[in-house]
Amino acid sequence: MVVVRQILESIRFAIQALRSNLTRTVLSLLGVTIGIFAIIAVFTMVDSLEKNIKSSFSFLGTNVLRVDRFPFSNGPGEYPWWKYFRRPPGTYGEFVYLKERLKNAEAITISASANTTLKRGSSSFEGADLQGVVFDHQEVYDVPVMDGRYFTELEISASRNVTILGAKIAAALFPQGTAIGKELKIKGQKFVVIGLLEEEGEGLFDLPSKDNACLIPFGAFGKMFYMGRWGIEPTIAAKGSDSDKGLVALENEMTGLLRGKRGLKPIEVDSFALNKSEFIQNAIGAVFDVISIAGAVIGGFSILVGGFGIANIMFVSVRERTNIIGIQKSLGAKNYFILLQFLFESTFLSIIGGLTGLMMVFAFTFVPFGSLEIFMSANNIILGLGLSTVIGMLSGAIPAAMAARMDPVEAIRTN
Repeated sequence: MVVVRQILESIRFAIQALRSNLTRTVLSLLGVTIGIFAIIAVFTMVDSLEKNIKSSFSFLGTNVLRVDRFPFSNGPGEYPWWKYFRRPPGTYGEFVYLKERLKNAEAITISASANTTLKRGSSSFEGADLQGVVFDHQEVYDVPVMDGRYFTELEISASRNVTILGAKIAAALFPQGTAIGKELKIKGQKFVVIGLLEEEGEGLFDLPSKDNACLIPFGAFGKMFYMGRWGIEPTIAAKGSDSDKGLVALENEMTGLLRGKRGLKPIEVDSFALNKSEFIQNAIGAVFDVISIAGAVIGGFSILVGGFGIANIMFVSVRERTNIIGIQKSLGAKNYFILLQFLFESTFLSIIGGLTGLMMVFAFTFVPFGSLEIFMSANNIILGLGLSTVIGMLSGAIPAAMAARMDPVEAIRTN
């Protein structure tokens, strides 16, 4: 209990010292404030950019393997696009073949897309992302139907003229009232709206958005567009389990089945690429890791300068209170009691500066940056407080040790 009381007394002395020199306290913590603000602001911007960019590629799905001609990642060296160009595209026959035989896939789909113009009376919507899909498409990719319903298996198999619209298309063609049950024209053919997708909002890049999507049965799409090598190439995609082993098993199984379907000999290379959405996400993450390191180095110099500022102030504080230190030690104060006074003072000073820097970053998150959403994560808050605490303890360690080792007689004689 004596030790606890002495620690609490040390904290009280430290707080009194900070309050008695408010101007010096404020000037001292500015260095740490700027340093913490620089580091956490960089990490916050990097995390926000990474999250927004990765969310822009959400249309690729999660734990999804796509059958493409061109791979997302080629590894080191030249990208031999001319070899990939000669590969055959996926076909509906291969989709049926895989669907009947895949055991490690949770679901499999085939889809094709094209930009076209949708019309309703005198109104039109240009640049719509028309997608032909099958029934299991909703099991592989996220299809958030907000109003109405998804396709039935009968509508898909019969290639009926029904459609599900994105938010922008519905707002442009049906500004008044609901679009459910209404008709629109796609390449001169009438389609009935059966569902509306949730609004997704704008992304950082001009990538496919659900707001511009118009989903129709795959067979209906095939009646309006030529599909194949010299037309629109469909994409086969299979969803694996959440575990890494499940996705690897699916990849190996799909590779074997596709090689068998295409009649490839054991010595022949694959005539297809199985692309994972994680390829792009990992590449984005690697780039932002480098940016984070560069930002941390730059911000580190700022907080280092702030630490030197606190150390300098603590040396001054020790000299100013030398007499008081001598009196306290002559009255029986232990060395650790003197040490803790100055260590708490420097730590509190740094933590206050860190909190101020974090508050500045938090206020920064309310500044609009167009479609970029800025957020401050709990990890960054913990990092900011941890850094400021460590800097405060390191900055006050030497001055505090020097004060604790003072001879009480010489300290009292000091003017």
